[in-house]
Amino acid sequence: MDNNDIGFYQARQDFQRARQQAALQEVLSRLRGKSADLLSFEDVRQKLHAHPSGVHRGVQNIPVAAIVGSVGRYTDFTRTFLPKNPKDEERWVRIMALVTDPAGSGLPPIEVIKVGDAYFVQDGHHRVSVARALGADMIEAYVNEIPTNVSLPADANPEDLILKEEFTDFLERTRLNRSRPDSNLELTAAGMYAELLDHIQVHEYFMGLDQRREIPIEEAAAHWYDTVYLPVVEAIRERNILGEFPGRTEADLYLWVSEHRSELQQGFGEFISPASAASDLANKFSPRATRVAARIGKSLAGAVVPEALESGPRPGAWREEKAAPEDGQLFGEILVPLSDDDPERVALDQAIRFALREHARIHGLHVMRDSAGETEDHLQGLREEFAKRCEEASLVGGMAVESGDVAKTICDRALLADLVVLHLAHPPASQPLLRLGSGFSALIRKCPRPMLAVAGPATALDRALLAYDGSPKAKEALFVAAYLAARWPIPLTVVSVEGAGEDAEDMLEEADEYLLSRGVNATKLLRGSPVSDAILLAAESSGSDFLILGGYGSNPMVEAVLGSQVDAILRESRLPILICR
Repeated sequence: MDNNDIGFYQARQDFQRARQQAALQEVLSRLRGKSADLLSFEDVRQKLHAHPSGVHRGVQNIPVAAIVGSVGRYTDFTRTFLPKNPKDEERWVRIMALVTDPAGSGLPPIEVIKVGDAYFVQDGHHRVSVARALGADMIEAYVNEIPTNVSLPADANPEDLILKEEFTDFLERTRLNRSRPDSNLELTAAGMYAELLDHIQVHEYFMGLDQRREIPIEEAAAHWYDTVYLPVVEAIRERNILGEFPGRTEADLYLWVSEHRSELQQGFGEFISPASAASDLANKFSPRATRVAARIGKSLAGAVVPEALESGPRPGAWREEKAAPEDGQLFGEILVPLSDDDPERVALDQAIRFALREHARIHGLHVMRDSAGETEDHLQGLREEFAKRCEEASLVGGMAVESGDVAKTICDRALLADLVVLHLAHPPASQPLLRLGSGFSALIRKCPRPMLAVAGPATALDRALLAYDGSPKAKEALFVAAYLAARWPIPLTVVSVEGAGEDAEDMLEEADEYLLSRGVNATKLLRGSPVSDAILLAAESSGSDFLILGGYGSNPMVEAVLGSQVDAILRESRLPILICR
């Protein structure tokens, strides 16, 4: 047997093995519910609405793995170009023998049509099959490229084509690829482009009512993209929500956030910002391991740990979630619970003053302990009072009424806000056992957002006093104080107390250095113990009309037994106290 016969014999063996692999691949694909076939060029062209003629790109070296279909023989080979038809044996064997013959003269380039990043064979199917069998990475080809409105990846599959067809139809209706060429509206689930189009058509309807004319769909789509889609996407980007859902696109998350926001508004009966809805979506549904662990941990803690001993979110978690830019708005959404313990509505008055300073929206909340215990007239009176006060202050606001556990409901709703303003009707007691049962202390610990506790009349918030001891939560208070002093702007006094932990002078210098880096010049005060008395006297001497301080820092049980400076200030001060997380 000469070398030529050996080459042909080996090539026939290779063909038989390739046929066996093809049969196995088809069986496995059926079991997995996925196709092992090549893509049909004509199907792809029709689905992508591509023109049959293209642009000749000459001879190029193209990736073998990017050849995913055929112009006319897509049933004769598997997706990996394994031969399925026994009639192809002679030609396949000749090509394999020729390619593996050291004295062979080589083969001419194949002919392909390029669509996006994928290639479809016009001529040279057996050459591609042999190249795949030999593990070749590249192959020489005459390339004819057909432009399309949507891209086709090199690893495209039949399921992708359904999405690409829907995307193509969507773009032909809306022309967003022309009016907004930088837009990326790709979705990952079939059927969702119809929902995206519904959003645009609703926008088109209301534009027509507003402008009293018929709005072309292309114009409505562009306006929707600028005024509805982009604000949601910017909130998603600002909070890096895309990183919480691997494999999804911004358009996917736009639809999810929009749906989640609608559900929240139906449940709460008021305006919910895209940013708040995006954060809540990530908190509740992100598959990221840390989020899942946090949800499990919270559930377990609620089941086995007494409410008063729950430690709550870690310091700074709210600020990370907020992800506000340095020059952006920190408190855009303010939650104010309304209760019968506050007949003068001092918390609402203070919330309104804060909202005016921040140009924020204000959200009222009334929690009924017994869903059947309050009359509709009483609830309607609360709604009307809230609406009237917001209207008088020219603020955007809405009020929700819910039933259930008061503290849990407030904490759940706080996730949709940036600040909670709460009436301090019952400050923590001085006795250890009573401190352990303090509902307000438990609420401070568990609340995921900063809280403004209001015991006395509302103040103008004209001058702030920051109590600083260098603890993690005091650093959060320092961040907030710097923000308020620079943005509103207002005078700021910083007080550190000797004997309250770290060296008080060093703490003052640390705070001052940070404030100066934020463009804030503060008055510094150094005071002696006891801590709570020193802070309150400093507030009086500086003329401050509200306090800023970090929340509880020690173990809940330790603070319940030994007492907390936060509790002492809550008991003794009539000024609003902004407690930071």
